[in-house]
Amino acid sequence: MLVKQTMGSPREFREKVRKLRIALLEYGRDENVLPRLQRLKRLGYIEEIPNRTQRMVGAVDMLRFFIVPAAADYYDGKGINFRFHTLLRFLDDPASLIDPTGFNSTRDAIIGHVMQVVHANPHYDFQLLASFEDGLDEMERQIRTILDGTHPRAESIRAIVEDTEYHARLLDHLAEYRRNPEVSPLRRENIEGKFEEVERTFGTVPSAMRYFSRMPRTVRGGVRHLWRVRRFPKDVAA
Repeated sequence: MLVKQTMGSPREFREKVRKLRIALLEYGRDENVLPRLQRLKRLGYIEEIPNRTQRMVGAVDMLRFFIVPAAADYYDGKGINFRFHTLLRFLDDPASLIDPTGFNSTRDAIIGHVMQVVHANPHYDFQLLASFEDGLDEMERQIRTILDGTHPRAESIRAIVEDTEYHARLLDHLAEYRRNPEVSPLRRENIEGKFEEVERTFGTVPSAMRYFSRMPRTVRGGVRHLWRVRRFPKDVAA
């Protein structure tokens, strides 16, 4: 029932696959990514723009040291099968799962990703949406349509999200963030303690980009880093 609900109609799923194909073809192309990174730098979110290799290596580290282990721990605590939950997220929006940094994703893919799951810290995505002129306005609008049931993906997103109160909290927190970007983040309940240190590095765009900028600049160096570094490198952490 959940698989069918998240896939949508055959026509809807064909459209999702089409968007996935486009996302894969466009992935990592500097002409698509650099204008958004440059806008974030002008806005003060990025001090130094990491090159393509650094972004790719940093994205792998973000996945293996933060996103996957923190999510698996959270779902385990909730009694939710992490693999099945990930399958549902893929069926709801395949393109949103191939880009951990979000720099290759469309505005709506980022918004849908934030609405799909309870986030460890949504501030990264709020800041990422600043790379679009209407990013935060559109996010607020779409959260409201999830709450009133008029969003076109309302049924599939509600089938995935693991906390029925999440969207109301997210909307309130987004309003607070827009009034004061320094407001304390809405952290997921399992972050404090076990994942607090790694969240300080990957939980916001400025700290994540500082980490990325410390990664090897060459492909050879990047491969060596990924092969040799098997634990979160605290010496380059925030």
